[in-house]
Amino acid sequence: MSGAELLKGQSGLPVDNPTKSYWHKEPSTKLLGHRTTKELPRSADVVIVGSGITGSFAAHYLKEKRPDLDVVMVEAREACWGATGRNGGHCQPAIYASLPHIASFELRNYFELKDLVEKFSIPCDWRSTSGVHAFYSSELFKIVHESVNDLIDEYPDLAANVAVVTKAKKGEGSLEGTPAYLLEGERKELTLDGLRIPHAEGAIVQWNAASLWPYKLVTFVLEHLLSANDEEGSKGSFNLQTNTPVTGLSRAETSPNLSSPGGGNNSAAKPTSIWTIHTPRGTIATSQVLLATNGYTSHLLPQFSDLIVPTRGQVSSLKPPEEPASPSDPPLDIKHTYYIQGEPSDPFSRDDYLIQRPPPTAELVFGGGRQYAKGRGINVWDDSSIDEPVAWYLRGELSSAVDLSLHHPHPHPSQDTQTQTQSQATQGPRKQDLEPTHEWTGIMGYSRDWHPWVGAVPESLGGGDGLWVCAGYSGHGMPNAVLSAKAAVAMMYGGPDVKIDLPAEYELTEQRVVAARVLDEVVDVDAKGSLFADWGPL
Repeated sequence: MSGAELLKGQSGLPVDNPTKSYWHKEPSTKLLGHRTTKELPRSADVVIVGSGITGSFAAHYLKEKRPDLDVVMVEAREACWGATGRNGGHCQPAIYASLPHIASFELRNYFELKDLVEKFSIPCDWRSTSGVHAFYSSELFKIVHESVNDLIDEYPDLAANVAVVTKAKKGEGSLEGTPAYLLEGERKELTLDGLRIPHAEGAIVQWNAASLWPYKLVTFVLEHLLSANDEEGSKGSFNLQTNTPVTGLSRAETSPNLSSPGGGNNSAAKPTSIWTIHTPRGTIATSQVLLATNGYTSHLLPQFSDLIVPTRGQVSSLKPPEEPASPSDPPLDIKHTYYIQGEPSDPFSRDDYLIQRPPPTAELVFGGGRQYAKGRGINVWDDSSIDEPVAWYLRGELSSAVDLSLHHPHPHPSQDTQTQTQSQATQGPRKQDLEPTHEWTGIMGYSRDWHPWVGAVPESLGGGDGLWVCAGYSGHGMPNAVLSAKAAVAMMYGGPDVKIDLPAEYELTEQRVVAARVLDEVVDVDAKGSLFADWGPL
């Protein structure tokens, strides 16, 4: 389907000339241009469309559960060339900004991923950190602070994962505004100045956060799946076909039989479907299809055009502003990952994010600034260019939000250092343009009700027996996708008695679709600010 034939709000296919992501500067030699078989397989037990974190972990859990299956993964571009290979390098659950049971799910997802990285020694630069959420709007920080207080009262186990840091008033002493239950040394680190955000109105610190190289995480999983093909006695197979865009799906019903996806656990016969996956290289016939297509979902299912909206985000990798005076001196180390949220004049407009790469380069990977993008990036599925106003914002604004000085004040400052710091605070934040090494865009999938869509696709949405979807993370895929993919696999092959770990809000049902379509459309909610859906008045 060409761009001229697209319906209103429908995504196109991934473009073949995307911007160059920092994460793709060291591509997998095994996966680049990879096609497990020269020709496209004519049939498969399962076809997964998409090779990002959702598709790769769905394949992992499928082969773990059913190693006998023949699984084909088709990808429009190179492996992991979509949103996962273009994000900001974070994995952090939303502890206080989500409903408690969803926060718990995201926390489990974080530990599932962390455990897998450790179990398989995945070389993806996983670095467990604390996540600093810096608020530059007093109005927004007041709302958030109240939310954390409610969490402390009602869900203390969850609240133990966060700490509140407030401004110290004049004469209160250097430890005021920090959690009193921490040790003195820890409290000195948790002042706004100690967190490198001296001009913030306040901060929330989450203890469980991480930075990582997301492309290397996914390519390890895919390479591991491919290596299993060579194991002696292996029954099923995993076949990866890159540069093979799926242009359409068609369905034919077959006569009922007893061979159900549940492995024969269903007591009654059920009708099945044969799905045909259409690509420029030919077709694949299968009874089970999983769409791990996130922001591009509506290209194959136009009925999702108002439910999962393609939204373009932008990220830059920036050189630190100062070089160490001597090669033996350590480079800048900001120690934490950051979310930078709110503006004094607009509490919901700013939602930026920051990690730092390890030495020696120590680049600062900074994303956000969507308020400066044309149309805020909503309904944009083309990642072949950047928004220049966003690029200028990302280069120039970081240094005014986070203290990037190489010789950051020590947590036990001398009187001279304290005087210097107070002088700097009086002068206000200092802006400094940073030099980019990479600037890129990527396509997210924003959900109509701000929850992912996981489950069987009903006929009313273009689906039917055997078609599944796991997509629509609204820019929050890393702390959701792994367990969401695992849940999708459990739905496909778990049988009726298998317990599925998935928030009810994530499950795709026709009732949910009806309820979602009563809500304001994504473009209208997002126009009020990136954070309005989380914190804006009802």
